[in-house]
Formats: sequence, C-alpha cells, structure tokens
Amino acid sequence: MTGLTTASLATPIGPLAVTAAADGIVAVRFAPAVPPPDPGVPACLAQALQELDAYFAGRLTAFTVPLRPRGTPFQRTVWHELAAIPYGAATSYRALAAAVGNPTAVRAVGAANGRNPLPILIPCHRVIGTDGSLTGYGGGLEKKQWLLAHERRTLAALAPSAP
Repeated sequence: MTGLTTASLATPIGPLAVTAAADGIVAVRFAPAVPPPDPGVPACLAQALQELDAYFAGRLTAFTVPLRPRGTPFQRTVWHELAAIPYGAATSYRALAAAVGNPTAVRAVGAANGRNPLPILIPCHRVIGTDGSLTGYGGGLEKKQWLLAHERRTLAALAPSAP
C-alpha cells in the first residue's frame, strides 16, 4: 500500500501509531514508543490524533474522522456493527453475531473482531463474553479494562447532577 502516513500519540494506555491514507484512517496499532511527528500529515490523520487525544481526556464520546478499514466483506460487516455499540456500553460476541444476521457465527465474529485494524476508533474493546467476562484484546486485557472503565467514568462525569 502506498501513500500512507503514520503518526503516533502518547495515551494513558501507551503509545498508539495511527496510519492514514489520503481519504481516511486505515490502522491504529499499539506501539512500543512515540516517535516525533512527521510534518505535513494528512488532514484526516491530524483529525484522528486530535479526536483520540480528546477521547482519552474524556472530552469526546464519538469519533467523526473518516475511517477506511480494509478487510473482507464479513469483517467489514462486523466492524460496522462494532461502530454502532454506544459509548460506555458493552455487548457480547453472541449478540454481535445476531446483529450481523448470523447468530451461529460467534467464533467468526470473534475472529473478525480480533482483526479490527482500528481499535478504539472502531470500539472492539466493547465486546465481552456472554457471561460478562473480559475476553481477548489485541492490546491486552488491562487496556481493554482501562478503556471500558474510562468510558464509564466519562459518562458519569458528563451526566447531569440530580437537583
């Protein structure tokens, strides 16, 4: 793939490397370190970095940056459903399989979830086991737990106080 630009962002769960094509974000990876930013990043990459920074600061609950994940039609269907999981909520692999119209495809949904190239932007961390347990996450279960707790804290902070 040519024409890609990558920039990194320091976050509370470690560095993220965000890769963009001219028309949108194609990958987010957990990175070992944050190199200095390249000058002249595409607008969508600058937007993604700003939105991720605001997300981690508890100021943003919905991403608007254009996303261009690459995958099979089934994977893209699963990722579309992942993106529909509300901020601060969680769903199970079984419920996600039903949402994509194939309730017996729990393992295939899990595999597609695991291949999500845009973690956090496409919130695969919001998928948990049917019994409520935390299950696999590419960045590690401690990051998944942190992200879920962060979203709950943010929602609680944004909730209007009772009179």
